[in-house]
Amino acid sequence: MAMWDKIKDQAKTFQQSQGTRGASGSGHGQPGHHQAGGTGSSSGGSKAQLMGLFKSQLASVKTELKSGSYRDASMAMCALVAAADGQVEPAERQRVEELIVTNEVLQNFPADQLRQRFNQHVDKLLANFQLGKTEALQVIAKAAKKPQEARAVVQTGMVVAGADGVFEHAEQQAIREACTALGISPSEFGV
Repeated sequence: MAMWDKIKDQAKTFQQSQGTRGASGSGHGQPGHHQAGGTGSSSGGSKAQLMGLFKSQLASVKTELKSGSYRDASMAMCALVAAADGQVEPAERQRVEELIVTNEVLQNFPADQLRQRFNQHVDKLLANFQLGKTEALQVIAKAAKKPQEARAVVQTGMVVAGADGVFEHAEQQAIREACTALGISPSEFGV
């Protein structure tokens, strides 16, 4: 749980540094309540808030996220997160696809392009995880030229990773590797 708090703080700081309005009245150094048990709806609230924050950060730069390199890198990122543990259940694949095509920022691109690229990466990862991962990270690295795009790729991955309310160790690892490929410090995202 501490990690989510850390990310939350960083997201808040990031948001303040971007000069956007903080979530209404929630930024008053809340004490760490609702931590008991670490599961259930109590901790889900902060995760949902955090995902909302990443989504709003992405939405605020939406107009600048129209390049092919962002599209391709974010699809590679989503595939990497989905297959982080070396497997992707058909239901999970479908769930991530759904997240991708309904994502406000990714609506800059035709849904079939997104699906095709996401599934290509997932297929490669399932066929040969190491090789698929190397290829995905090469595609992700292409977004490094534009820092804003690079961060947006990681945020897109975080939104997908956190969508099920669980941020698994393997998913954190995938995010870290993507950060490395993009030349961003993983600590910026609390991973």
